[in-house]
Amino acid sequence: MRIIATNTIQNYWKDYPECEQALKSWIQEAGNAKWRTPQELKRQFKSASILTGKRIIFNINGNRFRLIVDIEFRLQIIFVVWFGDHKENDQIDAKTIAYVKANKK
Repeated sequence: MRIIATNTIQNYWKDYPECEQALKSWIQEAGNAKWRTPQELKRQFKSASILTGKRIIFNINGNRFRLIVDIEFRLQIIFVVWFGDHKENDQIDAKTIAYVKANKK
């Protein structure tokens, strides 16, 4: 999988340094993956939440944080949408939130 906006993820670990290693691990695992369907992804990341056919939430750093992505399985591309802790997650609609370049959280 090709991850779009790994620099966005790097900005996240600047804001949340306790997540740096967990996010690096996610980048490595997701980048090496070749998922063709949400079900294949779910076999590797059992705790991931599949919201729609392409919107996925990954639990990061022992489920203290959430990473929301859109995945184009046919194109093998992951688009990073949002990252934050559970308190911040409770304030958004994970199904409809869109990536805003000026807003890192």
